[in-house]
Amino acid sequence: MWAELIQEVRVAQTGVQILFGFLLTVVFQPKYGRLADTDQAIYIVTVVMGACATGALVGPVSLHRLVSGHRVKPRAVRLASRMTLVGLALLLATMTSSLLLILRVATHDGYVPYLVTAVVAWYVLCWYALPLWARRRNRGGSGD
Repeated sequence: MWAELIQEVRVAQTGVQILFGFLLTVVFQPKYGRLADTDQAIYIVTVVMGACATGALVGPVSLHRLVSGHRVKPRAVRLASRMTLVGLALLLATMTSSLLLILRVATHDGYVPYLVTAVVAWYVLCWYALPLWARRRNRGGSGD
């Protein structure tokens, strides 16, 4: 299970690291100083969540490196799996607040919360609901 988990983490890491990198550049743009206080607060929360998501999704790699060869693989896999789930939840929150900020800046229309809600619902469906549904349907199956 360790190899599968690390491969899954690599996919999520790439996305969160690219997003986090872009977020770090926003504060250096001239328009940042003209953002409303609310938008600046959303940005700060987004950057902090992005940093936390990055930490949680890089954590399993560090864990593997530090415990490799110490015969703790079952515990390490469980801990890395938990870190990955936390990282995905933080990535969801980061994506949500990033989308909210971008749409608030791009348009001041009242439909922004509805768009963000629809996208978050899509993420929840793809990231949690469908996988949990598949797991429940396969309870008596092979273990893969």
